[in-house]
Amino acid sequence: MGNGLVGSVGPQRLFFDVWSRVYDVPVVQWAIYRPVQDAVLRELRRSRACRILDVGCGTGILTDRVASELDAELVCGCDFSVGMLERASIRRSGPWVQADAQCLPLSSGSVDAIVSSESFHWFPDPDVALAEFHRVLAPSGRLLVGMVNVRTAAVSRAASAASAIVGEPARWATRAQMRHRMGRAGFRVVLQRRVVRVGGVVFPTVLTVATRDG
Repeated sequence: MGNGLVGSVGPQRLFFDVWSRVYDVPVVQWAIYRPVQDAVLRELRRSRACRILDVGCGTGILTDRVASELDAELVCGCDFSVGMLERASIRRSGPWVQADAQCLPLSSGSVDAIVSSESFHWFPDPDVALAEFHRVLAPSGRLLVGMVNVRTAAVSRAASAASAIVGEPARWATRAQMRHRMGRAGFRVVLQRRVVRVGGVVFPTVLTVATRDG
């Protein structure tokens, strides 16, 4: 990926900059993020990817774990929030990229794996983001998305509407919607696995793993 990675300057998002102040609180990490990160790492160990991009990396906890626990050539974190990346840069030297998931400053085919842990539901246009992921992934590259997959389309619509009312729209898909969306973007879903964590009965979290076709 080396020369394909460039800096990016985009608008700051106050919601995530504020959330960055509590993101690293141990109980928040234990309850919400750590189980999904563990599931992502287990799958990455099977793929042996050399160049890994963490999109929506937040304060870089998963990015740092991937770099520390796996034998990867390059691990890069990407987030839209300046506040998140400021904290990530304290954790490790990088590389870090401030960019929109829908317009990544990377060359086509420049990464072997993309991970998105508890961030995909925030992307304004998931289909555009998936098309961008498909572009930057090398042939047969892997995409790992960990997020809440609500049980029905009706719940998905209701949750999205409720989140829009409080000011930060989110889009929680069902498992079937994730498979359909990824297939339409040129991915082949090879695994959808439930992640056990606090609140998982009401809000089931699923890790979806797909490969880039073509």
